[in-house]
Amino acid sequence: MKASSAMSGSEQAGLAREMSESERPPEEHSRWEELIEIVEVIVLALVAIATAWSGYQAARWDGQQSLQFATASADRFKADAYSTAGGQQLVADSSIFTAWLQATEARDGTLAALYVRRFTPDYRTAFEAWLNTNPLTNPSAPGGPGLMPQYRNPNLVAAAELNSRASAIFAQGNTARENSEDYVRDTVLFAAVLFLVAIAQRFKIRNVRIATIAVALVLFVFTAVSVAGLPRV
Repeated sequence: MKASSAMSGSEQAGLAREMSESERPPEEHSRWEELIEIVEVIVLALVAIATAWSGYQAARWDGQQSLQFATASADRFKADAYSTAGGQQLVADSSIFTAWLQATEARDGTLAALYVRRFTPDYRTAFEAWLNTNPLTNPSAPGGPGLMPQYRNPNLVAAAELNSRASAIFAQGNTARENSEDYVRDTVLFAAVLFLVAIAQRFKIRNVRIATIAVALVLFVFTAVSVAGLPRV
């Protein structure tokens, strides 16, 4: 009876001790876990800022691309209009020049003078320079005023300038597109860093968690260097 009472007391003491231990607060994380968590928080903060910046720059460069392509297209349309007008002027002057040749061959000075007055001012300047080469007797003379270096058609000149400017702006648009694509690529890499940090937090094995964070850090540094080397707008 006494043994039974003693056993009962012993069991009660053990039960009390177990209950007391179960009521203790959980042990604090080890030192390495605390350090990793600090690193994870810092990386997450930096990556969040870098991702926002990279996405912002990608959007800005995409806008630049659209603007420059639109400007280049507008210049192309203007160049086509100037080129058409200049071509029409040259055709008209050439037709009048042919009529002048016929009038000159027929020795009709009055009609020939009338045709000369019909030339556009720029073509007339070239025509007078062409006459100074004695074209009717000089076989090495240019074939017509349109081939003279003095001939300058303002519409054709404007068309050439607009086409040249459009080509330069279009090239700038291609550069803007490449910059936008580079920023989009780096934004995706930053998202990969966020993914690695997120899954690292789920690992309980110390070495695996540290290795995953290390990979995330290397990828973050690589991407940050890439972004730092890209042009900004």
